Amino acid sequence: MPTATNAAVAQQTAAGSVPSATIGTTEGAGGGTGGIYSAIISRNQPIISVKEKTYEELHKKCLEKNILYEDPDFPPNESSLFYSRKSPVKFEWKRPREICENPRFIIGGANRTDICQGELGNCWFLAAIACLTLNKKLLCRVIPHDQSFIQNYAGIFHFQQFWRYGNWVDVVIDDCLPTYNNQLVFTKSSQRNEFWSALLEKAYAKLHGSYEALKGGNTTEAMEDFTGGVTEFYEIKDAPKDIYKIMKHAIDRGSLMASSIDDDLGFSYGSAPRSDIGELIARMVKNQENAQMTQPTVDYQGMEERPAWTIVPMQYETRMSCGLVKGHAYSVTAVEETVFKGEKIRLVRLRNPWGQVEWNGAWSDKSEEWDSVNEAEKIRLQHKVVEDGEFWISFQDFMRHFTKLEICNLTPDTLEADKFQTWTVSVNEGRWVRGCSAGGCRNYPDTFWTNPQYRLKLLEEDDDPEDEEVICSFLVALMQKNRRKERKLGANLYTIGFAIYEVTALDFMHGTKHHLQKDFFLYNASKARSKTYINMREISERFRLPPSEYVIIPSTYDPHQEGEFILRVFSEKRSLSEQADYSDTLRVIHSHHVAPIIFVSDRANSNKELRADGNAGKEGEKKQADEKKRSSTKAPEESEEQKQFRNIFRQIAGDDMEINAEELRNVLNNVVKKHKDLRSEGFELESCRSMIALMDTDGSGKINFDEFRHLWDKIKSWQKIFKRYDTDHSGTINSYEMRNAVNDAGFRLNNQLYDIITMRYADKNMNIDFDSFICCFVRLDAMFRAFHAFDKDGDGIIKLNVLEVNCFV
Repeated sequence: MPTATNAAVAQQTAAGSVPSATIGTTEGAGGGTGGIYSAIISRNQPIISVKEKTYEELHKKCLEKNILYEDPDFPPNESSLFYSRKSPVKFEWKRPREICENPRFIIGGANRTDICQGELGNCWFLAAIACLTLNKKLLCRVIPHDQSFIQNYAGIFHFQQFWRYGNWVDVVIDDCLPTYNNQLVFTKSSQRNEFWSALLEKAYAKLHGSYEALKGGNTTEAMEDFTGGVTEFYEIKDAPKDIYKIMKHAIDRGSLMASSIDDDLGFSYGSAPRSDIGELIARMVKNQENAQMTQPTVDYQGMEERPAWTIVPMQYETRMSCGLVKGHAYSVTAVEETVFKGEKIRLVRLRNPWGQVEWNGAWSDKSEEWDSVNEAEKIRLQHKVVEDGEFWISFQDFMRHFTKLEICNLTPDTLEADKFQTWTVSVNEGRWVRGCSAGGCRNYPDTFWTNPQYRLKLLEEDDDPEDEEVICSFLVALMQKNRRKERKLGANLYTIGFAIYEVTALDFMHGTKHHLQKDFFLYNASKARSKTYINMREISERFRLPPSEYVIIPSTYDPHQEGEFILRVFSEKRSLSEQADYSDTLRVIHSHHVAPIIFVSDRANSNKELRADGNAGKEGEKKQADEKKRSSTKAPEESEEQKQFRNIFRQIAGDDMEINAEELRNVLNNVVKKHKDLRSEGFELESCRSMIALMDTDGSGKINFDEFRHLWDKIKSWQKIFKRYDTDHSGTINSYEMRNAVNDAGFRLNNQLYDIITMRYADKNMNIDFDSFICCFVRLDAMFRAFHAFDKDGDGIIKLNVLEVNCFV
């Protein structure tokens, strides 16, 4: 079963079916996919009445008014720099024309040597930029080259192709950059008057809310944001035997690639180089600290550490004697073979994003190995003796010193040319909702089944003549959304993973879109799963499975963790015999043919689910009516209990034999008090008004005895359902069981509504007490009654004007 280690990586052991029954989704809920659910979730956000202006519109407006653009969404002040603290020193925001003479956007083409890291621990991001410069078509998509500080300059720039969870976005910025002592604080070019890399970094910082949000990360994040691709992650010590062939093939097909050396903490990618400006800031900080220590109000005695007043992140890097840096990300810029002393030797070219500090061993810039290589070969390998951060290393030394390798494969919408092998991808967005669809991993069998579920149909096997197995190859990638941007709110990356189960033809759920229940997972082993649960933005894995129907369960390691995610399935095959028809939730990015899989969320066709809801509601009412009819047939005369019930009602109602909402509350609260097994703080007056509205047939705002008895029959039937799921006799039910309880009552809801019910009625411990339970059912019953009243032709679709909406609500 899955286990977590040090909150960094959770390793899964082999899954097996659970032999004992005593052990004891919503599909992508929410996910930012529009519709009424998004309207409800976003009800506190301001209404935007006009479309945001494009770069072209803003640029034209600035030129017409002869003004320089100032970005209102990412202003040149401290809020754009930090979210967790104040700046240790005062930075001055300057435009390039104020920093140097003759500023240029790009000089001689954007290339990897233009990137030099500043005082921010984002080497992971800069390593990805260096990889990006190797693919000119990708580079031009991200960085429009027609921008200038000379012609039509208006202080506005844009970077038009950032991939954000399935969408391409254009980020517009002004050209104000943070400086100290007239030097750029963060990323800079090797040439003082070139600014494309500094502006690209600013655009990426805006995308995530601040510069500080870029501190620490994995190169995979930026690679995917530049390309929309998917990353395969290799631990070099466990890498396949043909890893060199994989790296060579990756370079040839245009993939981006990076590598790193773990520090003792197992994670960093947040180191920054030592620099003149860094030393200036450090001295300024030290002076501030010394000044603060002279103040009598501050006492540092007995403290192991003093407060850190520095923008430079904690220095994770450890420079080894060989020149390599632990806890640091490098770009892989080439993979080649050459002849050395009559034998072929494999080489890897790497680049340090610092623009300095290189490998000093065999095949380094000045090593003696190059003396045996002729000039033509040196030119082919672009060998240079210069301290620019780039160097060659033998493949053998690379495997000995480096610990991780990341390869970002390109998707069909990244390149138009057929030169590179591309992929077909199916995308689905989802959400883990605490108390409803955040079930955790398989270590939590009582809630694991409530996680979002996605059906996967593998229809056509691989066309590999050397492989006798009937197998479908595919790659699954699970990515959590917006966690970096939400750091300022305290968000950290969750530990995530996924499991894949086969839904065989013998299973009654086969061929349906129904949510699989707990018993299915108790008695069926997973067919495949992610190797680890890990706290990275994305986890991906290759699989080879026979053609069949499967369900993918993405989850966090621990339950009750709420967040959004995107689930992608990639395949290199381009033909299939059947096309998916679930346009509501499935977006297939086509190449020249349709996708080789059908990727279906069990949220699909939510309108049909609502129609089924309606039918289910009618069936439930019909069932209750039939039971009532049979009951009246068997007992035409009132029983002694019914007579007592009538007498109690008469005492409360008075001569008119009708009760209002307040009187109804008194009745219900008196009854509930007699049931010690039901935990309740009493029914609220508003809930009782809803009950009156449900049963009031003449619009008097009161109900008579027959209407009250009918309501009481409903409450008693719902009480039986409540007790059925109150397994621990606590007087409450767990919110994860609400789905089954609602189904038992005859309502069929889509998964977005289950999420909303949980958010509305569950307490902080994810429990629902009896009065909340009844209030929920009353409102559901009323909504379906109102729907049926408006659904004149019975097709399950209604159209309402504003007045009818008010009545409906």
